[in-house]
Amino acid sequence: MVAASRPRFMAASGLYLVITEPAIPHATLAAAAVARAVPVIQLREKHLPDEELGALARALVQATRGSETLFILNDRPDLAAAVGADGVHVGRDDTDTATARRIVGPDAIVGVSANTPDEIEAAVRAGADYVGVGPIYPTATKPDACPPIGTQGLLTVTHAAVALPTVAIGGITRANAPEVLEAGADYVAVVSAICHADDPVKALDAFLSALSEKAT
Repeated sequence: MVAASRPRFMAASGLYLVITEPAIPHATLAAAAVARAVPVIQLREKHLPDEELGALARALVQATRGSETLFILNDRPDLAAAVGADGVHVGRDDTDTATARRIVGPDAIVGVSANTPDEIEAAVRAGADYVGVGPIYPTATKPDACPPIGTQGLLTVTHAAVALPTVAIGGITRANAPEVLEAGADYVAVVSAICHADDPVKALDAFLSALSEKAT
């Protein structure tokens, strides 16, 4: 339920699966994530018409309802509120954080992209629940992304973001995810390494296994 979404996000950590043009149906990958208790999934499909995006979002709300997995919608606080998503993530060029909070309400999660201490301070003031930081490594998923900040840049951000959880994104793979977590990220956001693998469910299992080994 949305009422418990924010504390659940704050208490969890690990994989934040961003579902973008997956090699298998969105709902199939979401169901696999739910079955494996992935803490968070996000639907990020920037070019779909509203009707199709809304149908997908509703399907993922149904897939995650009553589970241990939270569902975040990218970019669209209006649609997130309409379908009952657990929250929304807004980037630098999307709806501003304060407006997103006003639209989704006090109980939903609001995430915002932030790479500098000043941006983090602004996110805190505006009522964000977490900051998305990156790209950490080079990535082809978002061609217009800022230059990679690396784990040293991530360390700077995590030190500045003590009041908020951090979600690291950009070029994160099963091999480098442990060092990203060691740099202070609470979550690692993964797109291509899972969604665009030949077998996304197998890739999901391998990723979760790598994170489990890091935790032990």
